[in-house]
Amino acid sequence: MVTKNPGTALAAINAQIAALQAKADTLRRKEVADVIERIKGAIEHYKLTAEDLGLVGRKGRKAVVAKADTPAKKPRKNAAAKKPAGVIKYTDGTGNNWTGKGTRPGWFKAAIAAGKTAEDLLANKVS
Repeated sequence: MVTKNPGTALAAINAQIAALQAKADTLRRKEVADVIERIKGAIEHYKLTAEDLGLVGRKGRKAVVAKADTPAKKPRKNAAAKKPAGVIKYTDGTGNNWTGKGTRPGWFKAAIAAGKTAEDLLANKVS
């Protein structure tokens, strides 16, 4: 079967797709509205709170709830919320530094093994 204008068949199919999509969107909105009404009824019947439903996070803040048709987004990290690097407490004079918190770095252990004391490695030692 040969058509005189092949674009006509494609246009007809695209029109059908658009009509079906509009119908699907309408049906989805109606279903969502029905589900919301049932949920609201259950919440009222059982006297549920936002906390019961897990909608409130720690310290009373609302938890982030992703909608079904939108992808979840990662929360932005606030640049001002970053912890400071810390004050250097120990140094070996060759560029190795340590705040004195956490696991001792290898250079510090090696210096102690070589006979230096922690006081010798203090960054702000008074001479």
